Amino acid sequence: MSMDIQTNESKPEMEIDESLYSRQLYVLGAEAMKKMSASNVLIIGLKGLGCEIAKNVALAGVKSVTLYDPAPVTIQDLGTQFFLTENDLGKPRALATAARLSELNPYVAINHIDSEPNPEDFSNYKVIVVTETSIKKQFHYNQICRDLDVYYISAETHGLFSSVFNDFGDNFFVEDPTGESSLSGIVASIDNDVNGIVTCLDETRHGLEDGDYVTFSEVKGMESLNGCDPIKIKVWGPYSFSIGDTSKMDKYTGGGIFTQNPLKQAIENPDFLFTDFAKLDRPSLAHLSFRALHEFFENHQRFPLPADDSDYSEVLKIAHSINNSNQHKIDIDEKILKAISYQATGDLAPMNAVIGGFVAQEVLKACTGKFTPLNNYMYFDSLESLPTDFIPSKEECAQIGSRYDGQIAVFGKSFQEKIENYRQFLVGSGAIGCEMLKNWAMMGLATGEKGMIHVTDMDTIEKSNLNRQFLFRSYDVGKLKSEVASKAVISMNNKLEGKIKSYHDRVGVETEEIFDDDFFGSLDCVTNALDNMEARMYMDRRCVMFRKPLLESGTLGSKGNTQVVVPFLTESYSASRDPPEKSIPMCTLHNFPNAVEHTIQWARDRFHGFFFQPAENVNAFLTQPDYVENIVSRQGESVQIETFESIKQCLVDSKPENFSDCIKWARHTFDELFDHNIQQLLFNFPRDSLTNSGQLFWSPPKRAPTPIKFDPKNPTHVDFIVSAANIRASLYGITQSRDVDSISEAASHVESIPFTPKSGVVIKVNDSDPDAEPSNVVNVQSLISSLPSPSSFSNFRMIPSEFEKDDDKNFHIDFITATSNLRAQNYEISPADRFKTKQIAGKIIPAIATTTSVVSGLICLELYKILDKNHKIEDFKNGFINLALPFFAFSEPIAPETRDFNGTKVSDWDAIFIERDLTLQELIDEFEGTYKMEISMVTSGTTMLFSPFLSKKKAAERKSLKISELVSTISKKQIPSHTKYLVLVICCYDENDEDIDVPEIRVRIRA
Repeated sequence: MSMDIQTNESKPEMEIDESLYSRQLYVLGAEAMKKMSASNVLIIGLKGLGCEIAKNVALAGVKSVTLYDPAPVTIQDLGTQFFLTENDLGKPRALATAARLSELNPYVAINHIDSEPNPEDFSNYKVIVVTETSIKKQFHYNQICRDLDVYYISAETHGLFSSVFNDFGDNFFVEDPTGESSLSGIVASIDNDVNGIVTCLDETRHGLEDGDYVTFSEVKGMESLNGCDPIKIKVWGPYSFSIGDTSKMDKYTGGGIFTQNPLKQAIENPDFLFTDFAKLDRPSLAHLSFRALHEFFENHQRFPLPADDSDYSEVLKIAHSINNSNQHKIDIDEKILKAISYQATGDLAPMNAVIGGFVAQEVLKACTGKFTPLNNYMYFDSLESLPTDFIPSKEECAQIGSRYDGQIAVFGKSFQEKIENYRQFLVGSGAIGCEMLKNWAMMGLATGEKGMIHVTDMDTIEKSNLNRQFLFRSYDVGKLKSEVASKAVISMNNKLEGKIKSYHDRVGVETEEIFDDDFFGSLDCVTNALDNMEARMYMDRRCVMFRKPLLESGTLGSKGNTQVVVPFLTESYSASRDPPEKSIPMCTLHNFPNAVEHTIQWARDRFHGFFFQPAENVNAFLTQPDYVENIVSRQGESVQIETFESIKQCLVDSKPENFSDCIKWARHTFDELFDHNIQQLLFNFPRDSLTNSGQLFWSPPKRAPTPIKFDPKNPTHVDFIVSAANIRASLYGITQSRDVDSISEAASHVESIPFTPKSGVVIKVNDSDPDAEPSNVVNVQSLISSLPSPSSFSNFRMIPSEFEKDDDKNFHIDFITATSNLRAQNYEISPADRFKTKQIAGKIIPAIATTTSVVSGLICLELYKILDKNHKIEDFKNGFINLALPFFAFSEPIAPETRDFNGTKVSDWDAIFIERDLTLQELIDEFEGTYKMEISMVTSGTTMLFSPFLSKKKAAERKSLKISELVSTISKKQIPSHTKYLVLVICCYDENDEDIDVPEIRVRIRA
């Protein structure tokens, strides 16, 4: 065996690059990443599936990936193997792939071998992945891995059918089965009896299940529970559980937090992973069918040809022979078996994306013990993706010497033409968007004469994107995502040249001049690859308005979901919404935190209040002549006082002249936040104070705080001073300092301002309490008079610090971490490290390339169905996956809710089109004449055009105006020139005075 090391020699002790792996670290954790960085992986077979696996594993950050596939590159490989080009034809696949794979991750060594590895060489690898290889070879490799305790995975795809097999040996242990955070909760009481019933606070479900294990902390009285070994529990109800006999323990007196404690466990999974519960008999049939395919291959050294009945007859005989020899016989569905035989040479990019992402995650599980691996077999198919009226024939599915031959073998030449002439809009070119564009390039989407892909994304590329968004390279950082992604897929398939147009505009009302009526009218489908709900909802409204299919997806760590929206067939995306996330009550945030999430959010708010908003106020004051008058006329008195005081502080009272002044400000701020404010709170509510009902005020979930005195020897105290002083200096353009010792020394000599409690300070205990009046009455006019003249600061501007989580040199996360942990110390809350603080404060969504790959593949399998335009609702699949478990589930989309209108059933997809710009009176007459309904109210957006509250004179004036004139007159805005239709919402009642739910009215105002 010879080995050629291509590039990226990995180092034995690699430091984890958090700026690159940050999103993935929140999925896998640092320990798993360290194990991965010491793991070598061998991938055998480098067609489309092997390439997908290699791409995802390399992005994840293993120590090395070695490739073996000496077969020459063919034109058909280019239909799924995105690292190959026409210039590679005839070269060994592994050699041609290695160089481009090495570009993905500088920390991963990419090797290729040009001869079959010897059995003794297998011990150099932690995991061996075998793809698209004969069953005889698979048995051979698997046995070697068994003998050497090397983890083995094999996978293959045949058109719309696929298979995965895992063998991690007999003693593989899972360090973390699910990756879910341990549950925890606040204890309200613990009984001293044989059952030891633990009750949680009111309205706080514990979320535990029978057999879970918990530990305790901060329990008072029954203190032997604190730090105890994990205790197995039995659930008594949603708010209580039993921990067994506590009768011999001291009496519980208060406090306490329980924490779920998952144990390491060995794998106990069924032989088959069911991926679709609508196809419970499919895995057994697929297992038999794949065995028959491989026996056919052993006989002919090829798989059955597309739509070849002679080959299928032999496969059928083999299948019956195998079945008859099995102890447990199954019923053979010949329709399914024929489809598998017909598609045996099929090779589809979307299927490879699904299986490639899944297998890559299994590789990472083998390397780390993180998450539960597949135990033996998974079979997955998407037979529903075939065109509904498609009758495969040898002529239609035969090879034509095209890169799309693998897709033509499944769908035929005619359907390939449909794919090539499709017009698609991709919104977002981040992780999912990159994968989607790659899949489309491989499919040949929009490469035909009439085809076009539009892609928009306003974001630029950041280093943290490179771990998942594989179309980008380190030299692309700072460039526009949409432009770079478009160029990257053109290099994968040059037929996309001139067939993909990139934009850097957000989608919204403000860009409807770009993405106008004609634009949407030209589309066949819209695919969202978004990370925010507002844009998703907007695109859904546009798709409903223009009656366009919408493909929607999202990921969260190892979890993913897909949704397909088809006009008139399914409900729209907005029809079903997840409940909003629970927000932290303001009183909890300001005065009564009980979790580190509360202190982190509080620190984030302090950052905004210290370093961003005051600077914005100052700059507006200095540059806008009417700024003070506008604040006085538009804001309440409390906001006026807060705004003007912040300006006075920044420009007069506390304006620093040098870095020493910034240290002094940071030191006084420390005293205010962590000492004086806490003393004031305890002055208002002493530790022994009682509520009106006679209970202790400071009882769970409230925690009585303790003031903190500045200690220059405490690292957290010093971190606060260093970060606060430096960010303060940046606001004024003052030279910063990173000399921690000198800053700490200077802070220790700053004279503290003694605390004096204030009488009359009202502190809200509940959010429902009325707002307190200011304790010290401030005269707003006097405050305004004390502000300096803007002209005296003509050459001065502050530099606001907008929070940026991914710049480790700007002190932002350092400040929030120190501030949060000092606040946590005040309240005896367990602190969070910088890594966790960054995730919560930055609202970072955990992400990993494997999940993105699977989700994009599932979406493209649905796209095949949309392209056909004839599928029934039961053919479509909304998907839900969790690669950590692993888990796949699919559901039929929900049909749109309908209602009666004028004797017919209508849904949100329906609208009444009026093809001329008629007057309001003509609209009223139209409804009375055609529908026997009387219009009582008409609105357009937020503009009320007609209502029963109008005077007769005003109503008459409005009725005489055309709809376009009415909208522009009342809204006092010109209708944009790109708008062709105005959307009206009307209220009507019929002859029986019953309110009628009327579809939207769309009035054409321009041709």
